[in-house]
Formats: sequence, structure tokens, C-alpha cells
Amino acid sequence: MRLKTLLLALCVASTTAFAQKVKYSKEDIKKMETYLFNEGFNTPSPKKTSTIILKDGTTYKGFCNKIETKKGQIYEVAIKDSITKKNATFNADQINEMYVYPSNAEKIAKVARYMGNIRNFGTKKLTKNTNNDRIYFVNQTVSLKNKKDDKEFLMQVINPGFDDIISVYHDPRAKETTGFSVMGSPQLGGGVIKSYYVKKGNKVMWLHKDDFEDNYDFLFGDNAEFMKKYPKNSVEWDYFSFLVSEYTAMVNG
Repeated sequence: MRLKTLLLALCVASTTAFAQKVKYSKEDIKKMETYLFNEGFNTPSPKKTSTIILKDGTTYKGFCNKIETKKGQIYEVAIKDSITKKNATFNADQINEMYVYPSNAEKIAKVARYMGNIRNFGTKKLTKNTNNDRIYFVNQTVSLKNKKDDKEFLMQVINPGFDDIISVYHDPRAKETTGFSVMGSPQLGGGVIKSYYVKKGNKVMWLHKDDFEDNYDFLFGDNAEFMKKYPKNSVEWDYFSFLVSEYTAMVNG
């Protein structure tokens, strides 16, 4: 019996290990490498009106003049009321959602980084770095980097157009893959964001590119059609925004 069990386990492992990869065309790969998430911003503009909606439904509008963060995630916001000019401070656990505009200084810095990497020209839209729209933050209870006790923070949703099943949040401390530059020219390769915070169902986790394969089944495994078309041995972390968008479209039919 033990021998049969061992042989069956080896057979399953062998089948998994040598599962045939799906081959994609150059056009497919280009599409999958296109970055569909919104740009992540860390600094709100103190000159444009921000909106804070508390858990009790009360709405405050004013100028966001200070934020307090931990690992880049917001746990406290100070706002100057646009009408009364009074200052008010709110903790993240009081706030349901928040809308702010990115600061001009950060937008300028983002444009410079965009222009400094050739890969961006084929995968990202420059307009997202010069975004004039409000940025959407929501209250989430999360363990920062999956290491700390769960606490409430305000986190920027970066896939607002397709976040009804999997929500992806900006990681302000995320690093990027490295490329190389020749004689001060724009960088070749690299520039891929290495981590996000991701929510599916009631689970919010910090997802790093090194843990992508381990969490692939949790994220996408409940849709057989998707898994057949995009098995984890055939895709890369670089395609993550496309995969979330495609999975959402397939589930919603």
C-alpha cells in the first residue's frame, strides 16, 4: 500500500513538473506586459480639496496638510476644512474612504522616472503619471508585509476599474526590478514593481513577486477556464495587472 501511494505521488509530481507550457505569440506577450494599474502616489496635494468620508457617513472636505504613515500606509490624516478653516485630525479606524489629489512635485518626479526607463514606453501610459484625477483610498485591516498585527490603514486602490473580485493596493515601499544604463542613457529593462497589497474575499495580504507562484492558485485557481489559458508555469510576475483584469472579466462573463 505504501509503495502504491509513493508511486502515485511520484506520478502526480512528475505530471505537474512536466506539464506542457502554453506558448504565447509576441502580440499576446506585449498585451500581457501592458501595465493596467493606476500609478501609485504617496503625497497628497495640500492645495487641492480632499474629501474624507467617515464610517458614520460624515463627509469632510478640505486641504490635506499632513499624513502619518507606517511602512508607507496611512494611519492618520490631518485636514483643514475648506469652509471653516478649522483643522481636524482623523485616525484610519475612523475613516471609510478618502479622495485626494497627488502633489505636483510627486507627479513631476514620476514623469522623470518614466522617461528614464525605455521599457515604460511600451508598457505604461505617461498620462497615469500626470494624473489630474482624484486618488481613491479605502480603509483596510491588514498585516503590513504579513509580519505585523492586523491594523486599519487607508490604502490606495490601483485597479478601481476591475476591483470587484480582486482589489490591488499600492505598496509605497515597493521596490522595482533593476535594469542597466549605458553612458547615462535611459535604463534598459527593469522597472517592474515587486510588490502590492492584494485582497480577495476577506483576505488581505502583501504579495511579493517571489511569492507569486505560491499564491497563484488562491488568486486565480477557482476559474478553470482561466487556469487552462494562463497556467502558472506559463506566466510571469510582469503580467500581474493583465492577469487580474483578465481573470475578473472571465469570472464576470
